[in-house]
Amino acid sequence: MIQVPQSTIEESVHTALMEDVGAGDVTAELIDADSIALATVITRQDCVFCGMDWFEEVFRQLDEEIFIEWSAQDGDLLKAGDIICSLSGPARSLLTGERTALNFVQTLSGAATLARRYADAVAHTKTRILDTRKTIPGLRLAQKYAVACGGCENHRIGLFDAVLIKENHIAACNGIAAAVEAARFRNPDMFVEVEVENMQQLEQALQTDADRILLDNFPPEMLQQAVALNADGKQLEASGNISLDNIAVIAETGVDYISTGAITKHVHAIDLSMRFD
Repeated sequence: MIQVPQSTIEESVHTALMEDVGAGDVTAELIDADSIALATVITRQDCVFCGMDWFEEVFRQLDEEIFIEWSAQDGDLLKAGDIICSLSGPARSLLTGERTALNFVQTLSGAATLARRYADAVAHTKTRILDTRKTIPGLRLAQKYAVACGGCENHRIGLFDAVLIKENHIAACNGIAAAVEAARFRNPDMFVEVEVENMQQLEQALQTDADRILLDNFPPEMLQQAVALNADGKQLEASGNISLDNIAVIAETGVDYISTGAITKHVHAIDLSMRFD
């Protein structure tokens, strides 16, 4: 599972608090500065919980006198009404941090929950589900962490940690073989994947030393042909117009991976609530 650096979490939280709090929470100032409160966070929906570190960091940056007692851990499957955590500390700080903290958790839990649905849909096959770079700007590592909490796997993090040769790269390099050769020459130890759009391109890609071949928008019958043609056992990844409605059929063709942007860009936030006791 991807590990999100603490410095990245701190930066994300700082940005979010500056956006929400700005020069100060003028409504929280209505509360006596010495007032101490207890609060409970629950989920109103079934979900896979995710986002502990971001939630904790919000209140750490606001007020280190706030204490959090957790009833759930990242990756836990929760039922509607379950308690996620209890908080105690200065009432002003609890109120100021409430929305920012819940925003992180509701979004990441939404991604983890959707990822679990995709993983469950192909659990009867060998296929593993991958995320993509279709993430909320500034929250890529957080969302990819959530995907892993939900039971799926991470594709490349960005443009820097793996080579993915697509249609325009192939055209600019004058062919699949030349593009893969150039990738190996420039980054001999880096993972190389090449995207193909038809069986002719697949046959060309199978003659290269690419680590994985991405089968773009192949219908199930073509995916089955691709698996049969792959005598050398290269990794095969299906992608393009993937949904919960068709993912099981695609996995049953025998491909090794299916990548989909849906698990990070079609996320519905989980309904959470924080109430003062």
